[in-house]
Parts: sequence; C-alpha cells; structure tokens
Amino acid sequence: MNEASSDTRTNPAVTDGRRAKGERRRRALIEATVRVIARDGAAGVTHRTVAREAELPTTATTYYFSSIDALLTAALTQCMEEDSARIEALAAGPGDSAGKRRSLALLMARILTPPGHLLAEFELCLQAARRPEQRAATRRWQEALAAFAREFTDSPLRVKLFTQAYDGLLLQALLADEPPTADEFEELLRELLPDPGGRRPV
Repeated sequence: MNEASSDTRTNPAVTDGRRAKGERRRRALIEATVRVIARDGAAGVTHRTVAREAELPTTATTYYFSSIDALLTAALTQCMEEDSARIEALAAGPGDSAGKRRSLALLMARILTPPGHLLAEFELCLQAARRPEQRAATRRWQEALAAFAREFTDSPLRVKLFTQAYDGLLLQALLADEPPTADEFEELLRELLPDPGGRRPV
C-alpha cells in the first residue's frame, strides 16, 4: 500500500465526507419512501420503487435498509421526529396561550394542503399498530403533544384528552370534502385547551 492510499484511509476529512454522503443518501431514501406512500400507499413501497423515486440505484436501498420493514420504521421515525420538533417549538416559543393555540391551528390547516404527507403519516402509524416494534417512534410525538397541552392545564385527564383528540381531528379533516380552516381548528382547540384560568366562550 502506498503512502497516498494510507493517508486517504485515515484522513478524517475523507471519512467525514463519506459519512455525510451516506447520511444524505439515507435521508433521500426515507423522504422518497414517504412520497411513495403518499402517492401509492404503503403497499407501493418496494426497494425498487423507493430507489426510483430517490433517483438512486436499487442497491442503495438494500445497502441502507435490510428490509421493507426497516425502511418503513425509518420513515415513521423521521416523520414523528419532525412533527414533534414543530410542536415542541410551538410549546417553548414566545407568546401567550391564545397565540400558541392559534399557531397550532394554523399548522393544522397548513399540513392539510396538500394532504399527501399527512396521509402517508397515518398509513405509517397504522403499520405501527400491527408491528409493536415500530411503536417506539410514536412515543416522542405523544410526549410532544402532552407538553403542549401542559402549557394550558395541569389536569392529566385534559392532557390525555388533547393528545388523543389531536390526531382524530386531522383524520376527520382528511375525510372531509373541504378541509377545515385555521379558524375552525382554533374553535375546536379552544374547547380542548381553554385559556388557563379563563372561561370558555359559550
């Protein structure tokens, strides 16, 4: 082995570059998986369809993900992490309770137009319902919703009510002929999470 080859193998910059490239490819495959599910449903996910969507060789999917279940788990995990981060940012951000509730209503309306990504998330969650090993990905999401609710109430029952109702509101919105507006979502959220110490409008 010559000296140049040895330097290449031990060069941290080269190693970091390869790692970064690998992470980009892995993320591209996960994002492609979500797009395939949004378009064709979870049944449309194969190594070949995901690779084609990501514009990568099929060998890339089998290199980074040993099975379709591994690919679906990674997609669910990324979706839940991204959704959780948005909710956590709203809870920790500036503003009073009314402002945070309004921001959440705006977010709910926005993710419904178009609804493809949200449809994919619900399909992934249904996959997790059949596969207990995938459910860990949803825990941070439930914790993020609970943390948002605790900005309004100390009642464990009301926190639980909100965390269970939130996804239901979005699912019903997907089934509606016309998606609810942010104002309509805000009205529902006001019932679930009234202002601390305040009276709910009649």
